[in-house]
Amino acid sequence: MAAAAKMRILVCNDDGYQAIGIERLAGALAPLGEVVVVAPDQNRSGASNSLTLDRPLAVHRAPNGFYYVNGTPTDCVHIALTGLFDAPFDLVVSGINNGQNMGEDTIYSGTVAAAMEGFLFGLPALAFSLVEKESAHFDAAASVAAQIVARHLREPLPAPCLLNINIPSLPIEHMGPIECTRLGKRHPSQPVFATNNPRGEKMYWIGAVGAAREAGPGTDFHATGEGRVSLTPLQIDLTQMDQIAPVRAWLAR
Repeated sequence: MAAAAKMRILVCNDDGYQAIGIERLAGALAPLGEVVVVAPDQNRSGASNSLTLDRPLAVHRAPNGFYYVNGTPTDCVHIALTGLFDAPFDLVVSGINNGQNMGEDTIYSGTVAAAMEGFLFGLPALAFSLVEKESAHFDAAASVAAQIVARHLREPLPAPCLLNINIPSLPIEHMGPIECTRLGKRHPSQPVFATNNPRGEKMYWIGAVGAAREAGPGTDFHATGEGRVSLTPLQIDLTQMDQIAPVRAWLAR
């Protein structure tokens, strides 16, 4: 009897192909299937779902086997799924991000966007983030990521899924269980910071994200604050369904 084909797992991120998070993630997933890494050539945090359409993109291969692209996380996944490789992929995994992607972060996140691009192509996709930036617990986060991916491969959800997972910055033995959550909400971002460049022209830095505003039980903020892994199923449809009828009535006046 022929051996079963190994699952092909596409791994991406938004921190760049040299980030510690993607190295740990790829290593943790290696026993589960054939792992192929295609990631940006540099940090592209905040790139969201942007595609590069005004210039061609170059793909290179690093000594460790990772592919890197001079584009966005979405570019990386798009290229990987539409012509860079002959064999198809079974799963897209993004991360491990250096910092949380909760609440409205998911709108801006290149980590989530990379997973979302795989989901748009009909593949199950998971985005992993480590809550605290510059944490020492990437190995613990990678272990959690491997557990979740292994469970998905063993017992896949009935339809392609887009899962956003945030992992507390804790040693594995201090981490709580995985909790299915909803997205919380933040306060508005802090004001921009203005400064002058050497020519005297005013320049602006985007302000830091705001504090959590809706962070009660059941939210991603609450779960991770209690030391649990937050897993939130996401969707793409932005239609505000409860506004369909009022808008139709407004148009009919």
